[in-house]
Amino acid sequence: MPDMLNIALPKGRLGELVYSLFDAAGFPCPSILNPGRRLIFENEEAGVRYFWVKPSDVTVYVERGAADIGVAGRDILLEYEPDVYELSDLGIGKCRMAVAAPADFRDDPRRTLRVATKFRHIAETYYASRGREIDIIHLNGSIEIAPIVGLSDVIVDIVETGSTLRENNLAVYETIFPISARLIANKSSHKFKNEAISRLVREIAGGRT
Repeated sequence: MPDMLNIALPKGRLGELVYSLFDAAGFPCPSILNPGRRLIFENEEAGVRYFWVKPSDVTVYVERGAADIGVAGRDILLEYEPDVYELSDLGIGKCRMAVAAPADFRDDPRRTLRVATKFRHIAETYYASRGREIDIIHLNGSIEIAPIVGLSDVIVDIVETGSTLRENNLAVYETIFPISARLIANKSSHKFKNEAISRLVREIAGGRT
């Protein structure tokens, strides 16, 4: 249905929070509350179709037009730099991108800094702005282990409460930028489905004031 508004939601707790905002904004889809194994949910009366995707994939669906709008963290937008419109900051999913290291870490500018991260572009951009030479070690999980076992000097990662860092005797060394969930839109959809998208943005903004 060409008039349906296709929305990519990030799987997990953030996506559930986002859906509650969309529901309150007048875009409900009751079947999403009892999903089973389904990933796609429609409400023809409300003119909306939701689907769950991996958080890091939301921008791909939106940029390529499979979704008209979606929600992605600022970290994903800065890491992958998708060609989409950023419509608003939803003010949820707050955390920060940070450099973390063992508590006794002292940076020696005479040495190349070994940085473990899954956010290669963010780390490279951040240290380039500081004129710091680094060696990126790309990891996909358990990044906190890297400095403990001597694989890296520091890590660049998302920090929410900091409890995982503390449990592994690490501490935030520098904050790179704050993170929150952003509403994004496909550029073509923003033109051809502007009325529905604009209404959604207005209603969400109104609901947060």
